[in-house]
Order: sequence, then C-alpha cells, then structure tokens
Amino acid sequence: MTRRTLEGTNRKQKRTSGFRARMRTRNGRKVIKARRVKGRYRLTV
Repeated sequence: MTRRTLEGTNRKQKRTSGFRARMRTRNGRKVIKARRVKGRYRLTV
C-alpha cells in the first residue's frame, strides 16, 4: 500500500500550530485573536 505524499506527525503539528504554541508568542496571540473575531469554529489544530 502506498503512502500519501503529504503526511506529518501529530506531535509536530501540535508543537508548531497548537493552541499553546500560538499563545507562546505575540504574533501567535494575534492569530488566535483574528480567528476569534472571524468566528472560527476551531481556533487551532
């Protein structure tokens, strides 16, 4: 069975674009804020 071309690990995904990773930096907090304003159902991964 062949593998899909783009496939990452969940740990990496969480560490780079998870909620806590976003809150750690100023720009990350801006991302969360913008998504809240837009009314996103999911703020992060």
